Amino acid sequence: MQLLTPRPWADYELIDTGGFEKLERFGAYVLRRPEPQAVWNKALPERDWDNAHAYFKKTGKEQKVDVERGEWILKPGMPEQWFMEYKYLKMNLRFRLGLTAFKHVGIFPEQATNWDFIYDAVAPYAGSTEYKVLNLFAYTGGASLAAKAGGADITHVDSIKQVINWSRDNMEASKLDNIRWVVDDALKFVKREVKRGKKYHGIILDPPAYGRGPEGEKWVLQESIMELLKECQMLMLPSPSFVILNLYSMGFSSLIADNLVKTVFKQKKTEFGELYLTDRAGRKLPLSTYARYVNF
Repeated sequence: MQLLTPRPWADYELIDTGGFEKLERFGAYVLRRPEPQAVWNKALPERDWDNAHAYFKKTGKEQKVDVERGEWILKPGMPEQWFMEYKYLKMNLRFRLGLTAFKHVGIFPEQATNWDFIYDAVAPYAGSTEYKVLNLFAYTGGASLAAKAGGADITHVDSIKQVINWSRDNMEASKLDNIRWVVDDALKFVKREVKRGKKYHGIILDPPAYGRGPEGEKWVLQESIMELLKECQMLMLPSPSFVILNLYSMGFSSLIADNLVKTVFKQKKTEFGELYLTDRAGRKLPLSTYARYVNF
């Protein structure tokens, strides 16, 4: 089991955590957001938290730590959209950030370690083979951009058209092109790809605990993940290949992710663990479990 965190990053910092909140800097702006796993006390005084450029306030009758819908309270000068960058070797990514009603801003910083992994897996084959990568539940496209920057032919699948448009903005801001955009339910799309006889060198899966497809298709992680992975296995090329599975559902151990990948893809040598971020006080905030393998 491995604990992974991104390399030092000029445009991002986890400043403080605690009291079911986190204080983060994205580029030039500091945001205060709910964080259900930050069950300890804050290290910094409340006045430091109050200086955030924007604060996410939960709305409605329920004020539980796991309820994410709310509104942003902005200080003067805080834009609703702005950009930040991420660089690794020859990869130069640029992301448009925005304040959403579900506390998210368009990027999950802990995933930067997976972006590096994807770039390293793809880049050696750039120019020598048509390296095909499928990104499912792809959100605003950090993993897709990493694969494209490495030279892959990338197919990006998400069920929300507005999120696909956001991903396209990130691609253009990163001076990349020719990503294949698909608005679809992940399981339906994969089943059709199997019937078409399509094959991929790399598959990235970032499924939510719960979700809906564009036509109302129901997604429940524990009920559907095995079926989806089995379909994905039929899309995989033997070598060179890689798989990444991220699980955000609280309570899902990284051992579950590892067992899923080993069972379906028959890979004995897998890497699994947690992705985390560290605040200034040295506290590690767990944000995702993962399993992945490379078969070269």
